[in-house]
Amino acid sequence: MVREHIDTIDALMARYVAGSLPAPARVLVKSHLEMRPEARGFVKDLESLAGEALEAVEPEPIGDRDGALQGIFSSNDIVLPMAPEKSAEDAADLPAALRDFIGYGIDDIPWRTKMPGFKEYNIGDVDGCTVSMFWIRPGRAIPAHTHHGCEITLVLRGAFSDGVGRYGPGDISVADDDVDHRPVAENAGPCIGFAVTDAPLRMTGSFRQLIGDLIG
Repeated sequence: MVREHIDTIDALMARYVAGSLPAPARVLVKSHLEMRPEARGFVKDLESLAGEALEAVEPEPIGDRDGALQGIFSSNDIVLPMAPEKSAEDAADLPAALRDFIGYGIDDIPWRTKMPGFKEYNIGDVDGCTVSMFWIRPGRAIPAHTHHGCEITLVLRGAFSDGVGRYGPGDISVADDDVDHRPVAENAGPCIGFAVTDAPLRMTGSFRQLIGDLIG
């Protein structure tokens, strides 16, 4: 994603352990690990393997040591969106990492309707990614699409299915240009999630299906 291609959950977790994910993707993974504690074991195993691999590498002298240090200290920090004031009670229904990132409780998000049955809170462009929250009405289908880059999605409430799999609270969906899907929210309740993309989507499917999905 942005720096490296990601097409599976394992690849996403490996990039997380390596520290190479963009800031919003790190927030997404941290939130997933909070919601799904059982996934932390896999991350710990990856960290152990990375540590063993690092210990096996022969040390090499650093060329231009002073220049390297200057580059580190002069690099710009990632600027995250300014979060509004919030109370612990209002925000207690979101994972801590995501709560701190967006600054809202899940029921206080300032949604904007994008099409019938679909609302979005566009957080903006952060660290080379487009970041947003979404709300999908029960039974609502999102128009079929594929991806010019990578899209990772964390489900917070409800669930959706897309022909590739079913994703409920705490699940991550990873989609790239090999995935052409049409997410549909389950009927039990609205589907709410957090999405991070590094390139625009491309609509697919028939014109008739697209019009039907846009109308909702």
